[in-house]
Amino acid sequence: MLKGKKILLGITGSIAAYKIPYLVRLLVKDGADVQIIMTPSAKDFVTPLTLSTLSGNPVLSDFFNPSNGVWNSHIELGNQADMMVIAPVSACTLGKMANGIADNLLLATYLAAKCPVYFAPAMDLDMLKHPSTQNNIKKIQSFGNILIEPKAGKLASGLCGAGRMDEPENILKIIKSHFLPKQDFAKKKVLISAGPTYEAIDAVRFISNHSSGLMGYSLAEELANRGAVVKLVSGPTSLKISNPNISLINVISAEAMYKSCIENLPDADIIIMTAAVADFTPENPKKEKIKKSDSQYTLKLKPTKDILSELGRKKRNNQILIGFALETDNELENAKQKLYNKNLDFIVLNSLKDFGAGFGYKTNKITIIDKSNNINNFNKKTKTQVAKDIADKIIKISVKQ
Repeated sequence: MLKGKKILLGITGSIAAYKIPYLVRLLVKDGADVQIIMTPSAKDFVTPLTLSTLSGNPVLSDFFNPSNGVWNSHIELGNQADMMVIAPVSACTLGKMANGIADNLLLATYLAAKCPVYFAPAMDLDMLKHPSTQNNIKKIQSFGNILIEPKAGKLASGLCGAGRMDEPENILKIIKSHFLPKQDFAKKKVLISAGPTYEAIDAVRFISNHSSGLMGYSLAEELANRGAVVKLVSGPTSLKISNPNISLINVISAEAMYKSCIENLPDADIIIMTAAVADFTPENPKKEKIKKSDSQYTLKLKPTKDILSELGRKKRNNQILIGFALETDNELENAKQKLYNKNLDFIVLNSLKDFGAGFGYKTNKITIIDKSNNINNFNKKTKTQVAKDIADKIIKISVKQ
């Protein structure tokens, strides 16, 4: 579940820090890469050596390490993490978090973090009840940070009440639940086309393009992970599917892709056409290999059926239809024209002028234009990340319908 996830774990000066080595062990066992930052006072409760041994990474506490001349950049630490968890959080650190006081490496990293931040307060019950503490917790939550509620029980002071940091097993569950895919496409039926088509010239030659199918396959995996039942109509590609919610329909030609998409259209709630379908196909493909000769050979082509136009003509009002446009000039104008002409709900535009976008790359740089003329520009990302952006846009469209 947590394999490859970078967890930034902040520890402050609280007796509850004695629980953290066990949390570190649980995180590492689940595959997480754990980087620990301690406040200076946290070292009074648990040793850096213990935490470093369990995490497999050096424990950081200071901005600068004079022993090796290394500068610990709070900016890099905050940017590289998938999640930041501060546990335990003392009343003192709560106040500093709420008011933007960055007087140590942990707090400076917290202020620079772009990832989700979870925080687990731990202190005596009267300190927790104090209005200033409660106001600080509410203020931190207003920043979008997520509270791990302190529990009631016997405290270090000998008193009983709220103030205990939650147990490591429960904190692990909270962390893991954060990374579970959203199920916002549950019960939705999705039809996706992907890859190129091969248009036969003769028994061994064909017309095609450089599409790898990666964008369509990434979308299929993303939507299936989020609960959708996906039918993936794929032209020839070496890619594989991994989610059991995806049914793969292999086709070769534009005609075969057309028939499969039309056949599966009625059952689909969402239709996403990413395939790079050939616009033309040979008029009279030969059953035998055409022999090379010194004379010229003329290849007559005829247009293929326009799959997207036909889907746009047939789609119901409660169906969402999405197309893709790969352009080389007048990108926005051409994409808008395609959006309206083919009755799409939105179109995903990428330009061959953008390095790292389009065919042959694991990345893409897209612009989404919807039928209300809203335009969303995105930075270059992996196609897996682009699939998430497109899925999120579909959810917004669904809510409005």
